[in-house]
Amino acid sequence: MRKYELRDICGHMVEFSCDQHGSRFIQQKLEAATLDEKEVVFREVEASSLQLMTDVFGNYVIQKFFEHGSQVQKHMLSKQMEGHILTLSLQMYGCRVVQKALEHVLTEQQAGMVRELDSHVLQCVKDQNGNHVIQKAIERVPAEHIKFIIDSFHGQVFTLATHPYGCRVIQRMFEHCDEGQTRPLLEELHRFTTNLVQDQYGNYVIQHVMERGKPADRALVCSRVRGHVLQLSKHKFASNVVEKCIAYGEPKDRRALIDEITAVRRDGSSNLVTMMKDQYANYVVQKMLDVVDDAQRDAILAKIQPHMAALRKFTYGKHLTNKVDKYMA
Repeated sequence: MRKYELRDICGHMVEFSCDQHGSRFIQQKLEAATLDEKEVVFREVEASSLQLMTDVFGNYVIQKFFEHGSQVQKHMLSKQMEGHILTLSLQMYGCRVVQKALEHVLTEQQAGMVRELDSHVLQCVKDQNGNHVIQKAIERVPAEHIKFIIDSFHGQVFTLATHPYGCRVIQRMFEHCDEGQTRPLLEELHRFTTNLVQDQYGNYVIQHVMERGKPADRALVCSRVRGHVLQLSKHKFASNVVEKCIAYGEPKDRRALIDEITAVRRDGSSNLVTMMKDQYANYVVQKMLDVVDDAQRDAILAKIQPHMAALRKFTYGKHLTNKVDKYMA
C-alpha cells in the first residue's frame, strides 16, 4: 500500500523511463514535481535523453520535460538533439519529441532545429512521421525561419496536394502562412483545380480553399465546377468539393450552381432527378436544401416532391427523403 515518490527510484530513472508503467509514473510525478525533484530526474536522464527520445515509453518522459521542465533543461535537451533533428523527425517516437520541442523552446532554438531540415523538406513531407514535424514547424515557428520550407513547395504543389501526407502540409501552410508566402502557391494550385477536385487527397486541399480562402479563390474554384456539376457530383471525391462550393460559394456562384442542378430540359429531365438517386450526388442535393433561402428551398422541394415515391425505393434515396420530410414538416 506504500505510495511511491520520485526519490524512491533514484538511480533507476532511465530504466523506469523505458518501462510502460515506470514511464507513466515519472510523467505523472513530473507534472506536480518541485524544481529540485525535476532536477534529480533530469540529471539522471540527460545523458541518455537521445536514446529515450526514440523509445516507445521513454519519449514521453522527454516530452514532459519540454512541457514542465525549466528553460535551462529545455535548452540542454535541445543541445542533445543538435545534429539529429532529421533522424528524429523520421522516427515514430522521435518525431513526437521534435514536435513537442517546437511548441515549448525559445524562437532561437526553434530556428536551429528546423534549419537542420533544410534540403530534406520534401523527404519529411512525404514521410509518415516527418510530415507532422513540418506541419508543426509551419504552425509554430516564425515565418522568417521557415521560408526555406515554403520555398521548397514551389513547383511541387500538385505532387504534394495529391499525396496522403503532403495534402495535410499544404493545408497547414494555407492556414498559417501570410498572403505573400501563399499567393504564388495558390496560383500554382489553381492551374490544377480540375484534376485536384477528383483526386482522393487533392479534393481535401480544394475543400480547404473553399472553406478558408479569399472570395476570389473561392470564385475561381466554383468557375471550374460550373458546367460540370452533374459529372462532379456523381464522383466519390469531387462531390465533396461541389458540396463546399454550394455551402461557401459567393451568392452569385451558388445561384449559378443551383440553377445548373435544377434547370429542366425540353424533354422534362433535369440534373436534380439524376442526382437525387445517386450514391454521392444525393448529398449535394441535401447540402443545397440546407444552405438556400426559404424561397429557393420551397422551389427545390416542389421539384423533388413528385419523385418522392420512387426515391424511397432507392438505397441512397432515404437520406434525402428524410431531409425532405423534415423540411416539409
